[in-house]
Amino acid sequence: MNTSFRPVKVRQTVMRAARFHEYGGAESLVIEQVPDPHPGPGEIRVRVAAASVNPIDWKLRSGALHQLIPLELPDIPGRDGAGVVDEIGDGAQGVSIGDRVFGLGGVTGATAELLILSAWAHTPATWNDEQAAGAGLASVTAMGGLNALGSLAGRTLLVEGAAGGVGSAAAEIAVAQGATVIGTASERNHEFLTSLGAVPTTYGPGLAQRLTTLAPHGVDIVLDTAASGSLDDLVAIAGDPKRVATVADHAGGQRLGAHVVNAENDPALLSAAAELGGQGRYTPRIEQAYPLQRIADAHAHAERGRTRGKIVICI
Repeated sequence: MNTSFRPVKVRQTVMRAARFHEYGGAESLVIEQVPDPHPGPGEIRVRVAAASVNPIDWKLRSGALHQLIPLELPDIPGRDGAGVVDEIGDGAQGVSIGDRVFGLGGVTGATAELLILSAWAHTPATWNDEQAAGAGLASVTAMGGLNALGSLAGRTLLVEGAAGGVGSAAAEIAVAQGATVIGTASERNHEFLTSLGAVPTTYGPGLAQRLTTLAPHGVDIVLDTAASGSLDDLVAIAGDPKRVATVADHAGGQRLGAHVVNAENDPALLSAAAELGGQGRYTPRIEQAYPLQRIADAHAHAERGRTRGKIVICI
């Protein structure tokens, strides 16, 4: 009897993804076929509807952070996204195939048809896919910064850079938690800040004087989301570095003794954001959505700065 056999070849399935093969400008991004990823223990895989663009994405792609966060190239940009669960890793609890979720994976990997998430929450019915995609990193960063400042109810909070992705999330979430929020932004974004429930003012020289009119009893706490070099002034306005948190200027925060907050893949913060979303008290604001094939345009848009809310990529 012939007992010889041929090994069965397992067909490697592939997905579409955006990748960069070397550090460089937005034009280095290409759309190509790459092997499907699979979730490890405690992870899930989603079929991505949309992914967001964050400052870290283009900083990693450009090579600006290569000494701090080295990447194995080629790599797929994007840290957070939203979609439908299609594969569940061992030990992942509270989620089923077909659930709509949003959340965070590694520092890269999101702008693809399939994404591995290590932290997630169910997407509230009140959010569309683009809004859900814009919620992940922005909400955990904003809520981490706010939590460092203690209870918000009845206090006056200044948000520096309140029109951006993290700043706008922080402003609306803080209002939902009972704070009076004053937000800095360019004049073209003042109406936008008002729609978030915040009192708008301009940033830059003279801020302390403007605040004496807007907050005659003073500002209790400050959240810096801008890294605009204003942290010394913000500490002076608050009167105590422990009443200031920064999610953007880590070196300045450490020098001054302010709270320095890093974004964490925290499912509890994602669930809290989703709960506020379901109540209609937090809605991620999307400035523009791009199709995957225009990811280079999306990155170029993000790099120009002054984004109002979030930029997302529809997969």
